[in-house]
This record gives sequence, structure tokens and C-alpha cells, in this order.
Amino acid sequence: MLITTNAIVLSKLKFKDNDLIVKCFTQQKGVVSFILRGVLKSKKAQNKAAYFQPLSQIEIVVDYKPNRSLQSIKETKLSVIYTSLHSQVVKSSIVLFLSEVLTSTLHEEEQDEALYSYLENTLLWLDNQSEYANFHLLFLLKLTKYLGFYPDTSDIDFPNFNLNEGRFELKPVYKHNISGENLNLLKQLLNTSFDTLPQLKMNAKQRQSFLSMMLLYFELHLGSFKSPKSLQVLNQVFS
Repeated sequence: MLITTNAIVLSKLKFKDNDLIVKCFTQQKGVVSFILRGVLKSKKAQNKAAYFQPLSQIEIVVDYKPNRSLQSIKETKLSVIYTSLHSQVVKSSIVLFLSEVLTSTLHEEEQDEALYSYLENTLLWLDNQSEYANFHLLFLLKLTKYLGFYPDTSDIDFPNFNLNEGRFELKPVYKHNISGENLNLLKQLLNTSFDTLPQLKMNAKQRQSFLSMMLLYFELHLGSFKSPKSLQVLNQVFS
């Protein structure tokens, strides 16, 4: 059956000489993989290939068949035209990093309107901002709400945070407790919105340390999670 749905591009992989395999998070069907045959074959087709940059927001008409591992796209158009996400070096580094994170964490073929809305709106926020150095940190923290392991803030005044349990602990008896600067930053981010994020200041060393802690948090709660290959590049652009 034909379905028209909005989608966010997670990843793409060249297949054979002229084809692409693209994974998208769709508004109606969750994570879906597509085969784009011949999309790299001609100059005209290259324009269509450009629609599938990481985290592009598109509208697609899909010939959807439930038991097929690779679906077919009949029509594609951009639903959002970014002004800076793919043209500014730092923003494009963030986009590449987050696309890897989302590819590693999103797997379910089911509708999730709340998560889709979160991704859609935060990407638009980033596209329009001039101060965004800590965007990826807050993005990851708030993403855990939709993945099911957002920190329990009921014990937020306790001196240690246990990464395994996703909550604060009174005694540092667990292997993956954090304290000190990372804990203070976590407390600040838990009470920060994207609109107030530019007010949060941290240096490159603090940012890298907190990001390493967040990636460990993802690894502890998601067995299939892999640290993004673009992490080194991201750290370099913020150093």
C-alpha cells in the first residue's frame, strides 16, 4: 500500500554501483530501511541523493509492504530546508555524531509520535541557533526520556549518581558512580531547556568529560549501543 509520511534520515550506505540503502525514522512507521535503485546513476538522480543527508527532514511516498526488509520510495521531497545544519562545519559535525547515535539506538518499526516530534523540533532549534556548543549534551540527556532510562531526579541532592541504575545514590558503592564536576553539570542540564541552554557555560575539557560519561550511560542501558566513529571529530571541533 502507498503511504505518505514525514521522515528523518538516520544513515545511508552505498550499495553496488548506483544504489543507496537508507535508514529513516518515519513519523508513521518508526525505523524503516529503503533501497534507492539507480539514485547515483545520473546527474538528475544526484539531486535526489542529496535529499538523504544525515538528519534531513523529508516527505516520502512509500510502497509499503510489512514483510519486506527494504522498502521502496516512490517520491521524495524536502519537508524542511535547513539553513545551516549541513553547511556549517561545527553543526555538520554535531549532525553526523547524532545521526550515528540515533542509528545505534533506534531500531523499532513502530510509530512514536513523541520521539519524532522531539527530533523534528530540536533539529530545527539547532538550525536556527548561533550558540549551540552544548546542544549535543542536552540532546542526549533528553533523548533518554524516549528510550526509557531518563535519570530519576527524586534524589538529585544526593552526592553521587549511579550510571547503572540511572539515579542518584547516597553512597559511592557502585562501579559507575559519578561525582564532582560531571555531577554538577548533570544537575544543571537536568534543569535546562534548549531555550536557556546558551546560558550554560563549560570549557572543552568539561564538555568532553561529560560527553564520555553520557556515552557510557547509553552503553550501560543499551546493549547494542556503539560509540560513534565521529566522536573524535566532534571533540576536535570543540577543542
